[in-house]
Amino acid sequence: MEDTALTPDLVWMLVAACLVLLMTPGVAFFYGGMTRAKSALNMIMMSFISMGIVGVVWVLWGYALGGGGASVAGLFGNPFEPPYSFGMQNLIGSVDLVGAAYGGTFAIITVALISGAIADRTRFGAWVVFVPVWVTLVYAPLAFMVWGSGGLMLDGAIANALGGSAIDFAGGTVVHINAGVAALVLALIIGRRYGFRAEPLHRPHNIPLVMLGAALLWFGWFGFNGGLAADAAQAGLIWINTLAAPAAAMLAWLVVEKLRDGKVTSIGAASGLVAGLVAITPACANLEPWAAMLLGVIAGAAACLAIGLKYRLGYDDSLDVVGVHLVAGLIGTVYLGFMAAPTFADAPLGLFYGGGAAQLVIQVVAALVSMVFTGVLTFIIGSAIAKTIGFRVSAEDEDRGVDLSLHDELAYEFIEEKIDERISEAKAAERI
Repeated sequence: MEDTALTPDLVWMLVAACLVLLMTPGVAFFYGGMTRAKSALNMIMMSFISMGIVGVVWVLWGYALGGGGASVAGLFGNPFEPPYSFGMQNLIGSVDLVGAAYGGTFAIITVALISGAIADRTRFGAWVVFVPVWVTLVYAPLAFMVWGSGGLMLDGAIANALGGSAIDFAGGTVVHINAGVAALVLALIIGRRYGFRAEPLHRPHNIPLVMLGAALLWFGWFGFNGGLAADAAQAGLIWINTLAAPAAAMLAWLVVEKLRDGKVTSIGAASGLVAGLVAITPACANLEPWAAMLLGVIAGAAACLAIGLKYRLGYDDSLDVVGVHLVAGLIGTVYLGFMAAPTFADAPLGLFYGGGAAQLVIQVVAALVSMVFTGVLTFIIGSAIAKTIGFRVSAEDEDRGVDLSLHDELAYEFIEEKIDERISEAKAAERI
């Protein structure tokens, strides 16, 4: 009979799951403060509804597909073979429910991250359809491929062909590259906001809210990275690296801002912090602290430069999900191929630690497979929604603000007065 004693490691995993769940409201505040005032509630709701939908999907079938169990061609778990069955019905009385709880919080925040790229112009109903379909067809299979027993990149076909498994301790591929690619695809499908290049039109409306969201994210990230720590030594290393990398990334972002723009910003500090957290996610258990700080410097500077690509290439990633999550996620994943250190027994070694180029090749392949898999499936899902129920609000609703148009609510009551004034001015202009 299974031992169900509440051991310290299980208690910590439950606490870590609570910390990760708190990160999604952190994302909501972080994104909500960066939108226009008349879109803030909609942005926050896109994160909160993700918690509701994914919470249900994960219990009913998401964990069965992504959590482990019998492999189906290395792509996803078999929901028809116990113990990973529909509705978790075969897990009652098992400590596996603790792992299921922890995994569910990862699924929630991953889909919530995508929403920032399509702020200000997305139909809420379309988002409600997208979330469960994407988690089912994209997130759960990729989680299984990277972390599941028999998954393609853990001990399945790709890992066997390359002679080793990709290192992704807490979600560089599964969470950040996944969300970043999906964000880019949806931004291209939905199209640019009206006045996309008119910077004053889309300036963040509440920067203290952004800073609060960033603080909640950093706090929760210690559970995000550390929930599966094997022992006290590894837990300590993960904690230090989760402190060091984002701290260095924040400073690097601000240095780039100062050199480029002549001043530093609060938004830059918060964004640099998040970029460092993203980069250290896959690498938190496999780097020496000094190498984690170097990773933070590289990721913070690169992400700061990358957010300007949307203006050069013409895609509208509203809140820089691509620049922060995709770019920093790629850097953190590939960096391991160079800098993975002997931090625990049998740890894979990077190129600079005498491991040769093998792990670098594995990391690059894992990143590329994740990008292609997510990009193709997200394009199919997003295009289907766009062509059927429609993904974008009307120009009139976008100008009015999606809070009022879609939810009949306002974050700030003074906005309604401004809207009434504009309507009166427009009617007066028509009479003239």
